[in-house]
Amino acid sequence: MSQKKLILSAALTGAATNRSHCPHIPYTPVELGEEAKRAVDAGASIVHIHAREDNGMPSWRTEVFEQITEEVRKRCPDVIINYSTGAIGLSADDRIKHLPATKPDMAAFNMGSMNYAIFSKKQKQFHWNGVFENSFDTMIKVVKTMNENGICPEMECFDTGHIHNVEPLREMGLIPDNACYSLVMGVLGGIPANTENLIHQIKQVPEGSFWQVIAISRKQWQLAAVACTMGGNFRVGLEDNFYLPNGEMATSNGECVEWGVKLARMMGREVATIAETRQMLNIPLVK
Repeated sequence: MSQKKLILSAALTGAATNRSHCPHIPYTPVELGEEAKRAVDAGASIVHIHAREDNGMPSWRTEVFEQITEEVRKRCPDVIINYSTGAIGLSADDRIKHLPATKPDMAAFNMGSMNYAIFSKKQKQFHWNGVFENSFDTMIKVVKTMNENGICPEMECFDTGHIHNVEPLREMGLIPDNACYSLVMGVLGGIPANTENLIHQIKQVPEGSFWQVIAISRKQWQLAAVACTMGGNFRVGLEDNFYLPNGEMATSNGECVEWGVKLARMMGREVATIAETRQMLNIPLVK
């Protein structure tokens, strides 16, 4: 079993939640810059970011991404910036137009279409639901834009079929050797978050590839521990889960990362620095 250093990512803010769910979710570029600094100081080497307007609504304006880049780089000049390209109801062109302008180190793209929903068992109703379109044509357009701009792809796989959707793109020469697999678990419409399913997903990833688990909600910590023991990596942060292992609500992304570092060390893994992560993923620092 590999015991290489563990790469810890922090997802600072998503698109589906707001401060009525957690008052500590960052919205503005300055707030995202501050949260990135807290996460990096605690041990994260990658920050995954969705853009928001100042009122918290999701934003796809290129100038907002440029402002976020400026604020993050001001505080964390070496951190690996990972921008989202995932959205429901937007064209592929709108979802990727910020990439050539900002040229992040990494960007996430989604490896298949799916239902994407939030359902309340207590109220017996959907709070939100939609169809997340990611056809092969969309995936090809997204990853070509990443390749043209020197951006490392982070391939978000919400189910087993998504992992295998990588293969035709690889055969077409569109997937670089350092592309990363993110095993997203716990979204309604995707694979449920449990240990058996995670082990199954890990077995689908090509040997030698980088992978991390992204478990939604409180199952995050259990599956992060499994990732540690299986030689993989994991992501924490307020996009995925508001709660710490002790049941308390996190007050910052930095606090989430602190607990992630504790967990990794408890499981016998040391956390990679930013420089080590760049070397492991072959993502050079461009200044």
